[in-house]
Amino acid sequence: MTTGGDEMAAGTGTAGTEGAGAEGGRRARVVLVDDHRMFRTGVRAEIGQTERTGVDVVGEAADVEQAVAVVTATRPDVVLLDVHLPGGGGVEVLRRCAPLMPGGTAPATSPEGAEAVRFLALSVSDAAEDVIGVIRGGARGYVTKTITGTDLVDAIFRVADGDAVFSPRLAGFVLDAFAATDTPPVDEDLDRLTQREREVLRLIARGYAYKEIAKQLFISVKTVESHVSAVLRKLQLSNRHELTRWATARRLV
Repeated sequence: MTTGGDEMAAGTGTAGTEGAGAEGGRRARVVLVDDHRMFRTGVRAEIGQTERTGVDVVGEAADVEQAVAVVTATRPDVVLLDVHLPGGGGVEVLRRCAPLMPGGTAPATSPEGAEAVRFLALSVSDAAEDVIGVIRGGARGYVTKTITGTDLVDAIFRVADGDAVFSPRLAGFVLDAFAATDTPPVDEDLDRLTQREREVLRLIARGYAYKEIAKQLFISVKTVESHVSAVLRKLQLSNRHELTRWATARRLV
């Protein structure tokens, strides 16, 4: 198991993004799956200069349906997969693309000669349940969107080679989850929340202002306010202070 770096802002330039593929003349065909077009554009600018990085971005998708269609059509080496997507999230993409993964039922190679598809989660979320969910679904790694461009290129080639790659603090979640013998109890209150509402909940509980949350999640302040109102209503809480106590008691912060 290897770990990736923790300091990327996609789209901050392409200098220094040479990876193992560029050095050795290798190429990795990659599909970007994220519901924020500006983020996809930034990642493509950061890693997609093939002669420099060895990464060839062959497709993009913004939701589950698009992702399944593009991955099936292009059969890339690696899919960079966001966890929270319209249509069911990254876990649903993994479930529907399972036949294309190593050991799946799809043909071993595509018409272009591509091998089985591997998935690397790339998400703003660092929540344990998100990490564990996509790893159980078949992803070969999980890195946060703070990863550097250089480390992301390196992670892509490691995953393409069959390695498991995680941002440093996330590796412990996976080790703990798969070492546990008991199934964690179901939290019915938490299950009432959507994935995006859980994401906003965590950031609120960590003390982020609405503007900071909007910037981090690439959504508007009004949308943040709507999510907070929905969370308070579903959990029958009155204010963000009660919400913070609720999240802390469940170790969600």
